[in-house]
Amino acid sequence: MLKVEHIGIAVKDFNTSITLFEKLLNTSCYKTETVTGENVNTAFFKQGETKIELLESITSDGVIAKFIDKKGEGIHHIAFEVTDIETEMKRLQDEGFILLNEVPKQGADNKLVCFLHPKNTNGVLIELCQERM
Repeated sequence: MLKVEHIGIAVKDFNTSITLFEKLLNTSCYKTETVTGENVNTAFFKQGETKIELLESITSDGVIAKFIDKKGEGIHHIAFEVTDIETEMKRLQDEGFILLNEVPKQGADNKLVCFLHPKNTNGVLIELCQERM
């Protein structure tokens, strides 16, 4: 793993949260995107080499909506950049980690992604991400 690529934060109100994080981080949101396969709107901010990703559910039964119902708004996942996502997925699976998807899928910000089950990672949802070529 190369670095922390981004920290994902689940939010209820996208526009209010974008304004809040623009003030907090003293920088503008540089990109918003809808990922229909995950039923989320995303907004990105950059601080140094790390990004902050806000996640808002676009459906009442989406993963982010369920997360907020259960745990409230807050940190949803930590994403690590990898150079070869398939090799890293195989390595982690061989180490006993449970992958939430068997093949990389399209994520936000032109990334291929895979999530690790939090029961194997001390309750933290981990995302692997690789820049799409």
